[in-house]
Amino acid sequence: MGQQEKVATSLAGAVSEEISASLTAVDAELARRYPGDPGTRQPVHTVYVPGDVFEPGTLRSWGDQALAALDEHAPDAASFAAVLGIPEELAGPVHDRVRAKLEREPVEDLRIDFEDGYGPRPDAEEDEAAARAARLVSEAYANGTAAPYMGIRMKCMEAGVRDRGIRTTDVFLTGLMEAGGLPEGLVLTLPKVTYPEQVTAFVQLLEAFEKAHGLESGRIGFEIQIETSQSILAADGTAAVARMIDAAQGRATGLHYGTFDYSACVGVSAAYQASDHPAADHAKAVMQVAAAGTGVRVSDGSTNVLPVGPTDRVHEAWRLHYGLTRRALARAYYQGWDMHPGHLPTRYAAVYAFYREGLEPAAARLAAYVAKAGGDVMDEPATAKALSGYLLRGIDCGALDTAEVARLTGLTRADLDAFASPRRGDLTVTAP
Repeated sequence: MGQQEKVATSLAGAVSEEISASLTAVDAELARRYPGDPGTRQPVHTVYVPGDVFEPGTLRSWGDQALAALDEHAPDAASFAAVLGIPEELAGPVHDRVRAKLEREPVEDLRIDFEDGYGPRPDAEEDEAAARAARLVSEAYANGTAAPYMGIRMKCMEAGVRDRGIRTTDVFLTGLMEAGGLPEGLVLTLPKVTYPEQVTAFVQLLEAFEKAHGLESGRIGFEIQIETSQSILAADGTAAVARMIDAAQGRATGLHYGTFDYSACVGVSAAYQASDHPAADHAKAVMQVAAAGTGVRVSDGSTNVLPVGPTDRVHEAWRLHYGLTRRALARAYYQGWDMHPGHLPTRYAAVYAFYREGLEPAAARLAAYVAKAGGDVMDEPATAKALSGYLLRGIDCGALDTAEVARLTGLTRADLDAFASPRRGDLTVTAP
């Protein structure tokens, strides 16, 4: 030990107290607006099925169709990897995990659609379909066949369809309550939002429903679908999407980019409407910044190029979907839409390759950070948070196993959770 330093100060303790007092309101506002990630599982995709098409066997049917597509167009690990350009060392692990996922849990998030995928119908018909959807969702959760997340997309809050959207929401939620209550995985999606006041109106609707059923205020959350230019840039030049998050009063769980409606809104011709168009990149970048730290997650859109027809056409569509999914993951859009069962193999292949190829480097960096061992990269707490979040997302979707992550990092699941969401507890590390 060297010579002990003399510590001297110039300011009275009252200065620090006065400064803290002056920032009390700011501290409270930061905590309210930016609580951080909720630490819950985020699905890797959302599947939309029209309200009149959804059946008790829909999820299993999607998995079976995806497996049949693999059997027909890429029957083994080598051929599947060759189509997508997956490295040889990952071919087997990715292929095996994709097949296992399609057999076990083919869909992570299902939205029963009463908007564009359903269209205008007679009121009695939509009432019946909404009530039926509630019954089937309740039965799926009761018998263990549900996706981790399920819910509906109702019609939007614009004048022409507002009453219909409100009624469908009411019929669906009431049906769930009468069947035993709201499931934990319930998700609602509010489409075509252009003004924050529409979000406020939807909050009012949900508050009225919660009060009518004696539910805790804030029990029902929802996603905001970004499909119009006004969602991104308001008439006064401000970022409307940030105001929408605030208008949701803590109920917003996600911002979902609508590739084709948004592209059409800003004038992109049909041949160039895609999730990698510069207009799409701009919109999602604004969404990402607006949502950062709020606990609201961002979802990418979809491709409308379906993997159907002869094998060469299926392979072409697979390569496109795989590439778009990998591109989104690199840009921190960890969720997207899938429009066809044939998209499931490439969704999971892209996600699994992304996490498996980064497993060892991420684990090594996190282990070095915990051990303060240094290495060739000097990481900070924010990077440890990102590394933990990466590993947790890989575990949640089935790309990684908890045991292999523990072996490589020396950390338990609880440790990873603490690093990924520091506000939920201190960063005390325990042995796996």
